[in-house]
Amino acid sequence: MSGVGRNGGPSPPPEDAWRDSYRELQSRWHSITPSQQAVIPLSISRVSQFDAARLDIEMSAMLKEQLVKVFSLMKPGMLFQYEPELDAFLEFLIWRFSIWVDKPTPGIGLMNLRYRDERTSESRGKVRTGLEGPGLTVAQKIWYCIASVGGQYILARLQSFSAFHRWGETEQRSFVRWAWLLLQRLEGLYKAASFGNLLVFLFTGRYRTLIERVLRARLVYGSPNMNRAVSFEYMNRQLVWNEFSEMLLLLLPLLNSSSIQNLLRPFSKKKNTDSKGDVSSCPICHTSPSIPFLALPCQHRYCYYCLRTRCAAVQSFRCSRCSEPVVAMQRHNIPTGNPSSGK
Repeated sequence: MSGVGRNGGPSPPPEDAWRDSYRELQSRWHSITPSQQAVIPLSISRVSQFDAARLDIEMSAMLKEQLVKVFSLMKPGMLFQYEPELDAFLEFLIWRFSIWVDKPTPGIGLMNLRYRDERTSESRGKVRTGLEGPGLTVAQKIWYCIASVGGQYILARLQSFSAFHRWGETEQRSFVRWAWLLLQRLEGLYKAASFGNLLVFLFTGRYRTLIERVLRARLVYGSPNMNRAVSFEYMNRQLVWNEFSEMLLLLLPLLNSSSIQNLLRPFSKKKNTDSKGDVSSCPICHTSPSIPFLALPCQHRYCYYCLRTRCAAVQSFRCSRCSEPVVAMQRHNIPTGNPSSGK
């Protein structure tokens, strides 16, 4: 207790008063339950989590492409019937050398993320950044492999098997029809649950898939000091090239090569040489016309099909030799010689 000093004011506290205050506050702190302690708010970027999933899909596709090239010289179509097994094998390899050994998958690692066992988040002691916590347990890793690798393989096999044996047809037996309906309903329920989980994930930012929500395996940042650095330079180049290629695909069918040639023909140096060339050949296919026709009024000879298609494609078609507008076409009657002259 504080007394009165010599000058009538309060006397200073004893030297060990801070120790008593510290012990009192420490006892009060430990008496508070872990659920009542302040929890550091943790927000993980949803875009990073989606990008990690997309990168894992792209990595699996690249591995599959390289593996398919190994069997390119084998019998065509043989690898197609084992495609579900190939996909499951690649997914198992990624799981074995990443999650099983407490390492992130390639996409998760690039996004500076890792899996954390969220069941132990409430019982953590000292909290500094909110990213502390152990990784997945052995049971969680095994169940993750069974659900992600085995579940996708079984679903793909059932879908291909039911489609091949036509389970959905009405003339099949009642048991097969019932199994097909059950498979369709289970698939619909799974898609509906996945959609609901997606909405919850967009709202809370936790557990992007149903497997992660059931196992309570949450993605958190691996390093709190590492920023999400993304360069959009190559993305912008890809977008510009895609737009340019789409524009060319739209405009090229509208352009006519013959019209462009006729437009540039007055500036060509080969105008005189072309006009003085072999007039007996078709100026379009450069062969002797099997069914010769004349372009009117210039009287130049063409193949019937060449001249007919050009006039049908271009309303104001000009002659390829003299650039005169072709208004009509006439069959060319080749004069026959005297039959007695060949004897």
